[in-house]
Amino acid sequence: MKVVVVGHGPTGHRLVEALRARDETGSCRITVIGEETRPAYDRVALTSYLTEDADLAYPAHDGEVELLTGDPAVEIDRAARVVRTGSGREVAYDALVLATGSAPFVPPVEGRDLPGVFVYRTIDDLESLRRHCAGLTSSRPSAGGVVVGGGLLGLEAARALQDLGVDTHVVEVAPWLMPRQLDEGGGAMLRRHIEALGMRVHAGTPMAGLEAGGDGAVARVALADGSAIDAGVVVFSAGIRPRDELARACGLPVGERGGIVVDDACRTADPAIWAVGECALVDGQVYGLVAPCFSMAEVVADHLLANAAGSGSGARFEGADLSTKLKLMGVDVASFGDPFAGPDQGALDVTYTDPVAGVYKKLVVSDDARTLVGGVLVGDASAYPTLRAYVGAELPGSPEQALFGGTEAAGGDLPGATVICSCNNVSAETIRCAIRDDGLRDLAEVKGCTRAGTTCGSCVPLVKRLLDAELTAAGIEVSRALCEHFDHSRAELFDIVRVRGITSFTRLIEEHGRGRGCDICKPVVASILASLGNGHILDGEQAALQDTNDHFLANMQKNGTYSVVPRIPGGEITPDKLIVIGEVARDFGLYTKITGGQRIDLFGARVEQLPEIWRRLVEAGFESGHAYGKSLRTVKSCVGSTWCRYGVQDSVAMAIRLELRYRGLRAPHKLKSAVSGCARECAEAQSKDFGVIATEKGWNLYLAGNGGMRPRHADLFASDLDDETLIRYIDRFLMFYIRTADRLQRTATWLESLEGGIDYLREVIVDDRLGLCAELDAAMDRHVDGYADEWRATLEDPDKLRRFVSFVNAPDTPDPSIAFVPEREQIKPVLVAGPRLEVTTR
Repeated sequence: MKVVVVGHGPTGHRLVEALRARDETGSCRITVIGEETRPAYDRVALTSYLTEDADLAYPAHDGEVELLTGDPAVEIDRAARVVRTGSGREVAYDALVLATGSAPFVPPVEGRDLPGVFVYRTIDDLESLRRHCAGLTSSRPSAGGVVVGGGLLGLEAARALQDLGVDTHVVEVAPWLMPRQLDEGGGAMLRRHIEALGMRVHAGTPMAGLEAGGDGAVARVALADGSAIDAGVVVFSAGIRPRDELARACGLPVGERGGIVVDDACRTADPAIWAVGECALVDGQVYGLVAPCFSMAEVVADHLLANAAGSGSGARFEGADLSTKLKLMGVDVASFGDPFAGPDQGALDVTYTDPVAGVYKKLVVSDDARTLVGGVLVGDASAYPTLRAYVGAELPGSPEQALFGGTEAAGGDLPGATVICSCNNVSAETIRCAIRDDGLRDLAEVKGCTRAGTTCGSCVPLVKRLLDAELTAAGIEVSRALCEHFDHSRAELFDIVRVRGITSFTRLIEEHGRGRGCDICKPVVASILASLGNGHILDGEQAALQDTNDHFLANMQKNGTYSVVPRIPGGEITPDKLIVIGEVARDFGLYTKITGGQRIDLFGARVEQLPEIWRRLVEAGFESGHAYGKSLRTVKSCVGSTWCRYGVQDSVAMAIRLELRYRGLRAPHKLKSAVSGCARECAEAQSKDFGVIATEKGWNLYLAGNGGMRPRHADLFASDLDDETLIRYIDRFLMFYIRTADRLQRTATWLESLEGGIDYLREVIVDDRLGLCAELDAAMDRHVDGYADEWRATLEDPDKLRRFVSFVNAPDTPDPSIAFVPEREQIKPVLVAGPRLEVTTR
């Protein structure tokens, strides 16, 4: 059977792959006609092509598939069953599948055709946009950019513009961002995150038209409220329209607002022609997400193969799960089920808002609060995979427990019919059966066998939990792979990087991983590289791997400003340095706070103020306190024997010595320490990652303590140590922890996970049971010798300083969304009310 597929986007590619995988007898001869010169690629990851030069190409088809690229189909002759292409080629078919996708919707406004106006759909679109922005930033550096549309694609386009160095505005006609996925509360929280990153959002404000400048190119965007935005580039991303022109021209029925009309088998009015993906209108709806488009491709593949075999197929497209999870400019956003259901549908809302952390969560549940209907997550979407899987099912606990991760461990208990991967319609039972029946042992095997987690990837954590649950039940050791891109644990990756002398994420993933990496492995590898002294964290590729705070060497606060935390070793500071801190706080209008870690934090700095603030602090002898990093924070101390009548050792001198020795040491998690000058323990050393308490004979060393949410009393490791032995043991403890701990594992949980606990650790560090002590000593020596203050190095490098602006094309312009009010003779940010949990009957 001659099968012709018109369109080689993701859906067309998926259809061909499904046909080839299932066609064991070779009954179908497939020809694909593609409009673009490139074979199919991942449109979902378009922005990464700009920001990372990522390779988006899908795997090539085998040699049995004829692929015609750069030659669009222009006519269908239904009577002759022939497709004609732009080059005049005629391709005969027995079965024709239209996978022509969609085109960006550009509103019919004046100026839409001006130079400098783009859409955001293909790699060619992105290349044109990149070239234009490169010329714009050099010729009109103050010109901004406007993205029309605040949905999924619009925000991706806005991120791309900002990454290209353009001061970016987002114009959305709806009252809030992502109105098709988020409710008003979620949209408002997302807006706060987006604006904190330096973008400006104009929501509830339609665009009136585009105006040209003196050179004939776009120069301004006029809004319906009478205001205007200066813009040298405009990107339309305001929705899509089905590419149905071929179907219209050959007489196939199309919808009133577009889309090729098909039945639940995705067949058109012509029994020889099917339509799949964004060009298809199924039961009055066009689907714009990848999951339903792939489901259509699978349905049509079943029918084509059945027809080729002379039989029938019962495969039907029965709608789709429109849940989605993504990370927009570092912000987790998720929507699942029906987040807009209300009392008319017998539903209740359970909502939680935390403006401090920038988190909004809403669950929609049945009126008896037992069945999950839908929900919205912004700022923290860690519970998304499990919550989405529970849509339509009874929650294992209360809605409040579900909101805060109470279902996260329930992977092994999910009902078998629960859809885990909506992109590929894979159920929990399908995954369990594949693991048991096919002897699958790792995540890559499960993904390869079931296709779960191979598209958007949001279900991967839940797939992993199902795998772990099945392997544990079978008595099989569970893999400790860091993520889907690496088969190794963090500790194993540390040794690979160290032994092989790897100095970049690119080389590591090429030689020991797969894919492009993710938000799990990139910061982990960045930390490993920094731990091994691989240069400044903002050098080259390293800068793209860092967590949000590390990008600006400062902690972002809830209103988009940053805190400045100079190091004050041991809490000891001279009057002159105190005066400098006071002057800086006064001159830049900062809020000052003496912390529990014995230093002074300065809050409220805008991003463009950070270099100037630090220039003054560095000139006064201060250096970075690393409050933003997974590294040593402080070594707290009492005044010790110098002043205190109870002190038996100089705790301040020891605290300063330790803090200066371990400053800048990158680790799996933050590190805190303290030194007490006597057994009265005023510095609270036993609640720290490593704590020291003075004795008449020397020092007692305590390890793996923890404050915070889960306090843990530190274990006594060794007693009555002299100065050099104490430091040697701490050196080895820290380096062994850095080498062997898991991602984001504090020393307390790390020690609890060590077989043999504190006794085993003593054998490693004191008795050299593993023969590692010389290596650990040398590693610490390299750190100490190679230490350089990150802020001083940044101030000396013009390339690094260029990132410290609120608006790339207006570096001296402060962010107008940042505001303060006075309180107790200082400032506080203007924000909405604090965290709240509500149950409402909306």
